This record gives sequence, C-alpha cells and structure tokens, in this order.
Amino acid sequence: MPTVIKVENLSKYYRLGLIGGKTLHDDLNRWWARVRKQPDPLLKIGQEDRRNGNDESIWALRDVSFEVQQGEIVGIIGRNGAGKSTLLKILSRITAPTSGQVKVKGRIASLLEVGTGFHPELTGRENIYLNGAILGMKKAEIDRKFDEIVAFAEVEKFIDTPVKRYSSGMYVRLAFAVAAHLEPEILVVDEVLAVGDAAFQKKCLGKMGEVAKQGRTVLFVSHSMPSIIRLCYQAIWVDAGHIKFEGPTNGVVAAYLSDGTSATGERTWSDIAKSPGDNRIRLLAVRVNDDEGNTKSTLDNQHPFYIEIEYQILKRLPPMRIVFTLSTNDGLDIFTSTDMADPAWAERFRLPGRYVSRCRIPDNFLIAGNYILRVGADIPFIEILFTCNNALSFELMKTGGISGRFPEKWAGIICPRLSWSVFELDSPDVKNG
Repeated sequence: MPTVIKVENLSKYYRLGLIGGKTLHDDLNRWWARVRKQPDPLLKIGQEDRRNGNDESIWALRDVSFEVQQGEIVGIIGRNGAGKSTLLKILSRITAPTSGQVKVKGRIASLLEVGTGFHPELTGRENIYLNGAILGMKKAEIDRKFDEIVAFAEVEKFIDTPVKRYSSGMYVRLAFAVAAHLEPEILVVDEVLAVGDAAFQKKCLGKMGEVAKQGRTVLFVSHSMPSIIRLCYQAIWVDAGHIKFEGPTNGVVAAYLSDGTSATGERTWSDIAKSPGDNRIRLLAVRVNDDEGNTKSTLDNQHPFYIEIEYQILKRLPPMRIVFTLSTNDGLDIFTSTDMADPAWAERFRLPGRYVSRCRIPDNFLIAGNYILRVGADIPFIEILFTCNNALSFELMKTGGISGRFPEKWAGIICPRLSWSVFELDSPDVKNG
C-alpha cells in the first residue's frame, strides 16, 4: 500500500508564558514589555512578576518520525501531556512544526475537539455545508451525503437550530458525522469521542472501521485501550514528545500499560513524602502473595493468591475504603473490589497507624496471562484520597487442572471450576432409571 503520511524528524518547541492574555492586544503588550525588560503589564495589583531572563520552554515533540500506509487505522496512545494532540495539530496543519517535515497525500478531516470547524451562530445545516467547503467538497457532493450525515448524528429535529444551542453530545455527534461522511482520504480523531454516550461511541468505532475498509486512513487517539485494540492493527506510543514504541497494537498497548509497574510482585515507596496520598494517608506498598505468604511476580492459577495494599494513616479519617481494579495487560478491566467488604471496617473511623488491606483471589478464577493492578483510596461519594495507576503487574500460569492439560490459550478471562456431569444415553443404568 502507498504511504499517505510521512513524518520526518518532527519537532515542536514552545516558549511558555509569552502569550496568555485574553486578546491579541494583551499578548503584544506582554511581548513588547519583555523586549524592553519592563514589568509584565498583565500583572494584577500585589502579584509578583516571576519572569526571569531565561524564558521557560518545552519541546512538545522532538525528532518524531513514522509512516502511515493507505487504509491503515493507527492508534496513538500516551499519557496526558505526552505530545499526542500537538502531533495531530501539526498533521492537520493547524500549527506549524519548529523543525522537520510532514508529507501528506490526500485531504485530511480532523476532529480534535468538540465542534471543530463549527461556527456557533450557524445552524447545523449551514455548518455541514461550511465544513464540506473547507474540505474542498462540491455542493453536489455534500447534497448527496446530507441526509446520511443528519441521520448518523441523530439531530434531525435540530438541524436548523444554531449549534451554539447544542449540547456537547449533539455537537460532537454532528462534528464526527460530517468528518466521517464527507469522504476525506485521511480522518484524524482525537479523544473527543469520549464526550458521546456509549451507544454513539460504538457507532463511531464502527464507522471508522468502514472508512478504513474503503481504503481511507484513520489516526485515532484514545485513552481507551480496548477501543484501540479493537479498531487498530498498528499503534504508536508517544511519551514526553518522543515515540517510545510503535508496531502491532497488542504489543504496544501491553508495553504502555505495564510501563512503570514492578515485575517483582511487590512495589514499595520508601520515601513516604513521595508516595501516593497526602498529609492524611500515604500508600506504602502493593504486593501479590501466594497462598503460603511468599511475594511473587508469577503465580499458579490453580491456587489462591492474595493482593495486599499497605498504607499509613496520618490523621484520623472517617469511614473510607481501599479499592483496587484488576485489568488485563491490554487494558480490559476485569473487576473492582474494596476492603469495605470486611464488615468490621465498613463503618469504622480509621485512626493514625499502619494498615494492610488484603484480598483473597480464589483458585481457578482467572485464566493464565498477565495482569495489571490499579489501586486507590476514597471516602465514598465525598473525596478521592489517592489513586495509583499501573501500581503492579504480575503473571498467572496454568500448571494443572483441565486447562493445564491443553497447550492452547483458552478464550475469556475467568476459568471457574464448574460442576459437570456426563451421561451415556444408551447406558443400561440410564434406561433403568
């Protein structure tokens, strides 16, 4: 397949604090004051001017290179602030790179934030034609797709209403429908789909799959790893402005989710001042133990094991709970559990001291594979005390049982030991009751 996007040594540099006023006039005044080494004209009374001679700067992207082939759906993943949105804005020609170059073959339709390219005073109908014109579509082409766009967005009743009166969900439904249906060669979609409801997200994922089958290309940014895995065959992991890993999606997602986790079966925080939490509670350790109390990174799924969360309470807390979520290494959440299941502590205040909350995972509960643990603490319905994503990773192996006698990987996530009975219908015992 031909290459439709080629990125070579792409870098983007920002100097922080140069702009930030509410108008262009404010920003120009601030810039001129810096040139003349005068106080910041936007400072409020009593505010300290913290600028110095060296402007703080950041490389949002640094020497990024990759290629995308026609018809591919490529997932772009990474933590907040990694540089994903900057990359998409450069690809969409919204902003220019500091260095490097981007070669794009074909028209790009971008959906980077709610209502991208919409004019709030125009109606939904008018914005469809406006977006089509921006993409270089002729009126006849837009006319042919118009009814399909409106039906997909489910805004028939409001198509002649100014979009400034749309809810965020209506906004994004119409924006995605326009971007996907006006036949761009390349469709760029950021995390904006998270605004829509679950049914619409499912519809959007299906539509992006259709777009790729038509030979068009999709770049999809999302924090939903199951969506990335379901939709994309290739993925790019952006981290701190660099490409950390690219390749087949499953491998990239697994590496991303396990990044920073402990492979020893235990993760500890020796410096309590830097551990997750605040001046009331601090996380000290997370570990997995076998049924004999040994901390291990690899366990046998034929035996029970324990998840332990150790923490220190520094100030008296109202009834709270320790929570963990267990996920597969491709980002699928399996279940969540909390120590409020212990009735002795469900309604008790917790006084200062060191605690361990321990949860028993029964044998024959999970299939063999790699798992990731996310832990946290909260006061239910009131306040989150801390969260720790990717706190720990561990592996379950199958060494026995019915599944252990077969080499293939069984489908599913759980492997419960269920009761079965087999009857031979022609047996005399069955016939005679």
